[in-house]
Amino acid sequence: MYSSCSYPATARLVLDSAPQGACDVVSWNTIIAGYLRAGMPNKALQAFGEMAKEQVRLDDVTLLNALVASARTGTVKVGRLCHALVVVNGVGINCHMGSSLISMYAKCGLAEDARKVFDGMHERNVVCWTSMISGYTQLGKFKEAVELFRDMQISGMKADDATIATVVSSCAQMGALDLGCYVHAYCDVHGLGKELSVKNSLIDMYSKCGDIKKAYEIFSGLTKRDVFSWTAMIMGFAVNGLCGEALDLFAQMEGEGKVIPSEVTFLGVLTSCSHGGLLEQGYHHFQRMSTVYNLAPRIEHYGCMVDLLGRAKLLAEASQFIKEMPIAPDVVVWRSLLFACRACGEVGLAEYVAERILELEPKKCAGHVLLSNVYATTSRWVDVNKLRTPMDGIRMSKQPGCSFIEVDGCVHEFFAGDESHLETEAIYNILLGINELLVAESFVI
Repeated sequence: MYSSCSYPATARLVLDSAPQGACDVVSWNTIIAGYLRAGMPNKALQAFGEMAKEQVRLDDVTLLNALVASARTGTVKVGRLCHALVVVNGVGINCHMGSSLISMYAKCGLAEDARKVFDGMHERNVVCWTSMISGYTQLGKFKEAVELFRDMQISGMKADDATIATVVSSCAQMGALDLGCYVHAYCDVHGLGKELSVKNSLIDMYSKCGDIKKAYEIFSGLTKRDVFSWTAMIMGFAVNGLCGEALDLFAQMEGEGKVIPSEVTFLGVLTSCSHGGLLEQGYHHFQRMSTVYNLAPRIEHYGCMVDLLGRAKLLAEASQFIKEMPIAPDVVVWRSLLFACRACGEVGLAEYVAERILELEPKKCAGHVLLSNVYATTSRWVDVNKLRTPMDGIRMSKQPGCSFIEVDGCVHEFFAGDESHLETEAIYNILLGINELLVAESFVI
């Protein structure tokens, strides 16, 4: 009773007061489930360990709860132990156990282990498929997520709203509009997509793929809107350069008063102000986060403000703003200031900022590359060479750029300097031709 009513501490006192050996597997499972229900996964794992020490025989429910706790805490060691116990005890990986294992491995960042479990299952339901697709999406493997969705259709398994929301999210991250439209049409044909979570995902997808008109059409057709609906649309306007529309929509959200904005909502608002160069409005909304809504600004919000000041070429104010931040600035904040230094040709400040970036990322060269660009902007070519020459010697790494492009519903992935594509020669010939045209028209490359 206490566990079900979200009083796990009281439930545990009852368990501890029981005579030695009186607590069976059901009692322990209730305690572990209570901790999970109360959002205390670490306590759940602790109870699981104590249960094992008491030599209480584990059952399916115990292992499932332990897998959920492992997934929430990222404790792959316990998750692997549960997997081993499933195999050793001959419990068998049914759909419920399989989906839990897949989710655990994915949330611990182990996509290959999750896929091994998925491929080894003799029977799969829609939850198993969705768990694997969701795992790929969470780990940034968007192309694999979409490909698995296609395999799901080929297998004859019908998707549900949870599957659709996840696949649409992958399409959004890749900018795959044709694929996203196909998934939307799939919803209409199969009577799916009625859930608000799917509608919100579609708004986000169309916004990120540049079809802001379609995104707003879906948003306008919603009979009920939650904070995610408003936030997705506000952010959609912001990233598509429609700053006025984003701020107007936020004003409408506040005017209706039905939904309270979240930290992410304000991120969209501040992004709009930054892209639109709206300095006063940016400060106004930044202050209202805490004074009106009691929301503590996160590092992303401070980054938006630094970017806003940088775009306004107020470098001294941006630097002072960083010094007065109540939390330590991260690489993104410093990089925003360094970009502003490049735009203004402010070498002295750029050198200071590059040092801060190097302290945070000693093995990456992003700060050095940006600083060399500042030197180049001010025609300090000797400093450019001095900076770039030793970069190889100190083992700095540069993450290769990656791009997705969709052609006829097929998503192609390219890295910087990539030669793996079947039509590499034709692609580079086209790029060479474009380059020659730009040079002929006197564009700077």
